[in-house]
Amino acid sequence: MIKLLYITNGIDGSGGLERVLSIKASYLAEYYNYDVTILCLNGLKEPFYSFSSKIKFVSIDVSGNPLAYFLNYKRGIRNIIKTVEPDIISVCDDGLKGFLLPQILKSKTPIIYERHASVSLNFNTAKKGFFQKLKNKFAYFIMRWAATKFDKFVVLTNGNLNEWNAGNLEVIPNPLSFYPKELPQKTKLPKTVVAVGSHSYNKGYDLLLQSWEKVNKEFPDWKLVIYGKKDAECKYEDLSNQLGISSSVTFNDPIPNIEEAYANAAMLVLPSRSEGFGMVLIEAMAYGMPCVSYDCPHGPGDIITNGEDGYLIENGNIDEFANRIIDLIQDPDNIAQMGINARINVERYLPERIVAQWDKLFKELI
Repeated sequence: MIKLLYITNGIDGSGGLERVLSIKASYLAEYYNYDVTILCLNGLKEPFYSFSSKIKFVSIDVSGNPLAYFLNYKRGIRNIIKTVEPDIISVCDDGLKGFLLPQILKSKTPIIYERHASVSLNFNTAKKGFFQKLKNKFAYFIMRWAATKFDKFVVLTNGNLNEWNAGNLEVIPNPLSFYPKELPQKTKLPKTVVAVGSHSYNKGYDLLLQSWEKVNKEFPDWKLVIYGKKDAECKYEDLSNQLGISSSVTFNDPIPNIEEAYANAAMLVLPSRSEGFGMVLIEAMAYGMPCVSYDCPHGPGDIITNGEDGYLIENGNIDEFANRIIDLIQDPDNIAQMGINARINVERYLPERIVAQWDKLFKELI
């Protein structure tokens, strides 16, 4: 039995990293008989997504000033490794500290880094000042150096390969969260467009709402429904009021059973400025929906076949984004055909195909 230790910040979040970890770790425990332990920071909170009952969870406390935090982090992880004695360690942490684990641990156990975000995430920020840019570039320099120290550095898309100057790269995409054998019967096309993701600058909801203003003028009876963790300032809700579209836009908190939202929508939109992958794209496609997405770095370009199962839009082109939504609304038959194509094309992300790649990689490294 292979002992696998995942190191992450936590499992209570509603993001793609937590969703993917729940799928992979559970599949390895249930179908490949892995002995899986997940290490979290600062307590074990209720997971947002479901994990296999076979998985063990441990936590270390890290707090205090930067030096105390680092020492607690180093000591805590080393102690867990001594107890668990893993055959392989996989790091799921997009923060800078996760990159430093090979230097911190100095362990003979193979260590993998799983990169769940594009480097563009470090540069796509609402803060555009000189010092912020300098800080981002310095962090990227450290990350590119540290990436070479892992036994394998796994990215999600072919586009991500160009972001890292390392000889240890491997591409393994995210697995599907679900793939319904039969889709719910719709007596008529739902007049609903869905978007899923947190209210961060990177997710591009300001761009989406400007596009929706144009769509709303043409089709005032259609609704835009957004699911995601809201920002404290509620700036996107304020923007929808300013644009005069608030009656056609609904903002919802994250829900673990997002399938219900997909089952009751006609299409999904992804207005992100950058993506690590675009988990919501493959989820929506599994439910037979076409997707309209910016061709941002990186993920959508690997997932969507433009004009076949969705549309890829020039990054940041608000008018073209709106026009493609309008094109689909005006052609229900095209929505149906693209949805059929999407269901077929997305089968390549089924868990049994993706997790098999992880199993192969782990065994090669051991």
